[in-house]
Amino acid sequence: MKISVRNLEPTKVKLTVTVDPEEFNPYLDAARKEIAKQVTIPGFRKGHVPGKIIDQRIGFAAVAGEAVNNGVPELYSKALEEKKIHPMAQPEIDVQEVPQSAKDETKLKFAATVERRPDIELPELEGMEIEVAKPQVSDEDVDRRLESLRQRFGTLVGVDRPAAKGDYANIDLVAEIDGEAVDSQEGVSYELGSNTMLDGLDEALDGLSAGEETTFEGTLEAGEHEGEKAQIKVKVNSVKAEELPELDDEFAQEASEFDTLEELKADIRKTCERDLEARQATDARDAFLARLVEGLEIPVPKGVKAEAVEQHLKGMTPDPEKATKEQKDEAEQAAEKELRDQIVLDTLAEKMAVSVSQADVTNFLASIAQQYGMDPSAFINAIVRNGQLGSAVQEVGRSKGLLAGMRAVKFVSEGETLDLSAFLGEDDAEAESVEAASAAAAVADELAQADDAAEESNDAE
Repeated sequence: MKISVRNLEPTKVKLTVTVDPEEFNPYLDAARKEIAKQVTIPGFRKGHVPGKIIDQRIGFAAVAGEAVNNGVPELYSKALEEKKIHPMAQPEIDVQEVPQSAKDETKLKFAATVERRPDIELPELEGMEIEVAKPQVSDEDVDRRLESLRQRFGTLVGVDRPAAKGDYANIDLVAEIDGEAVDSQEGVSYELGSNTMLDGLDEALDGLSAGEETTFEGTLEAGEHEGEKAQIKVKVNSVKAEELPELDDEFAQEASEFDTLEELKADIRKTCERDLEARQATDARDAFLARLVEGLEIPVPKGVKAEAVEQHLKGMTPDPEKATKEQKDEAEQAAEKELRDQIVLDTLAEKMAVSVSQADVTNFLASIAQQYGMDPSAFINAIVRNGQLGSAVQEVGRSKGLLAGMRAVKFVSEGETLDLSAFLGEDDAEAESVEAASAAAAVADELAQADDAAEESNDAE
């Protein structure tokens, strides 16, 4: 097999592959056998028709077509492996020459144009030392946790005054378009200032008392008229304020196993310290990745980036075509960072010579299923069904490569060696990977995107 490679862009290549007859003949033979199973020819048992008879009765063109369909993907993969090209998208295949008969000496020739992972040179890890800031638990951190706990024990009490931010209003809503009611809700409990329903609702409710109503213009966010402007009538049925317990020993006894408020605060501080250790591990990961890319120019494949931007926009707005410039800029920046991180982690995994076993992938997907409260077998089957198994393998490889890379360098904080063994472990089985959550999210997003694509395809049909 002869392979020529032409670089079209830093992240795009065109491979031209010429296949010798002895390499293509096995695919022709396999095609003849497959066709023989499907046709009935007098004088021969089904599946036992000689290849020459298949060529004569069915036609060599049909045989060659079947062989090309089955052979080109495998030959393309072999060409990528031989030339050490790492694709980041599906290729555009152009079959240029195919033999026209069994005796035709014309060689199969095809071209494949594909966006690829750029070649980047990562620094040597041996002897690398990375400084990580040491986080401190402040009194404000403890107070925030304590206040959050206090709010969990709060109660709502009716008040005879106008509603204000932080209050809970029981409201009725009616949406009208051109004077006709298109939607309505009754008895909805809404927290002023939460901005979790219609735009403009917080402003409309501010200052209203029980029994009062007003009208404002808003954009409907669901239902048949989603995205349309409507006149929203809102009536306040009641106003309640949150009443919080006093921060004292009695509260500590009610909210925890401790007898005094000071003991509860001390326990909250310890919890904050443990959380900050995890945060420090995340900071170490970010510092490690930043060191890897210092001074590197990492080009991003244009087509892959465009698809990633589109996916980000779908998560930001119901109609990506109407996205604002700010949303488009945010989606583009997020897509570029995501792809550059993938490129770096894939290159690192290769540098660290990590391998991904079937058990690695199965355990990884099972852990994601548990996070989402799904049956592991059903989740893994969904991943396979939607063609996302390759993404899972990649994410596991990236996570293992990151762990191996971080174990190979030294992290220090305020002059002392930072012990991250609780997060990195001595090996992958022991590691509480600092990358596991984002890797899980990546695969879950891929699966969701595949489901969306399937739904769009079904709708189109």
